[in-house]
Amino acid sequence: MSFFKRLKEKFTGQTEDKSEQEETLEPLEDEENDASETAENEAEEETPKKKPKKLSEADFDEDGLISIEDFEEIEAQKLGAKFKAGLEKSRQNFQEQLNNLIARYRKVDEDFFEALEEMLITADVGFNTVMELVDELRDEARRQNIQETEDLREVIVEKIVEIYHQDDENSEAVDIQEDRLNVILMVGVNGVGKTTTIGKLAHRYQSEGKKVMLAAGDTFRAGAIEQLQVWGERVGVDVVSQSEGSDPAAVMYDAINAAKNKGVDILICDTAGRLQNKANLMNELEKVKRVIGRAVPDAPHEVLLCLDATTGQNALSQARSFKEVTNVTGIVLTKLDGTAKGGIVLAIRNELHIPVKYVGLGEKLDDLQPFNPESYVYGLFADMIEKNVDVDEIDADANDEPETVDTVENEGNDHGPR
Repeated sequence: MSFFKRLKEKFTGQTEDKSEQEETLEPLEDEENDASETAENEAEEETPKKKPKKLSEADFDEDGLISIEDFEEIEAQKLGAKFKAGLEKSRQNFQEQLNNLIARYRKVDEDFFEALEEMLITADVGFNTVMELVDELRDEARRQNIQETEDLREVIVEKIVEIYHQDDENSEAVDIQEDRLNVILMVGVNGVGKTTTIGKLAHRYQSEGKKVMLAAGDTFRAGAIEQLQVWGERVGVDVVSQSEGSDPAAVMYDAINAAKNKGVDILICDTAGRLQNKANLMNELEKVKRVIGRAVPDAPHEVLLCLDATTGQNALSQARSFKEVTNVTGIVLTKLDGTAKGGIVLAIRNELHIPVKYVGLGEKLDDLQPFNPESYVYGLFADMIEKNVDVDEIDADANDEPETVDTVENEGNDHGPR
């Protein structure tokens, strides 16, 4: 199964069900019956494509529980739809530029690869990542003896997934475990959507049955504590806070004690977002982590850096700065729906070796989604993927068509007229 076809089936649920019926030809003298029966057979053979399964069409057992297969299929379709809608701006940009390149450069040559490099760099994929990706495409084109740029389309998308995965296909998984207090430390500069992200994360974990608490550790920025408290009320979780200007480490200490006493599963800790003085920020974060680590062994279990996708290469610069001052374990890329240059995901992963764990695909509470490389490339190339699969299936059907009755009649008349 081709890579495009697998993605289409996974995220739309559409497959091609072909019946394996053998055609039989009636004797030549029954031409009228033969024609009508052929038409009937052709109508029967045109099996419609399998429609995406909806919840109302799922198989429920006697206890009213959905089957695992149906659940996974429906969830994959919902995820595909989320990424497709959220990455609309980037998809239009990527697909349009790639289609233009393939139309302009019919042959796979050095001119095409240079144009592809320029296109990917302007999409914020990052210079080093682009060079690595295009070198791999050159090698793959030689290995498969690909001559036409059209035939390289699917390889380009597949290589993007491979570059993200590298040696770890589970890098985007968040370290949340049962039977312990899981501590997540949120870092990032002011204005990237950190407080909103914390609120959406709290909503997500709470909807999964977890007991969540928030710690208002950004005591420096005016209004930060109040904003977090508003989010706490909105999603229905407790917020531990002190007055503005308090020691952030003291807030974390109180929050951890409160979380332990209330049997909390996940404690999400906000921190100050100033980056003007790296030394002060590093000292503050180190103190916060030291207090957390003394109270909860191996904590914080995740240090998530919030970045604004619309800032492009500036987000990459912020990630480098925060990586210098703290051990960032993952990225939350906000406002991905607001940019036409979604390639920054690849640059962060490949150049900084930090996995993207969540992406913001809209303003709604459930628009913060766990990141998955295949969902990401489907969102970037959904129209192209679906169109190419449909074209391939039409071509395959045309090649599989049986010989017509006329052909058989002509072959039967080789010995002269009847």
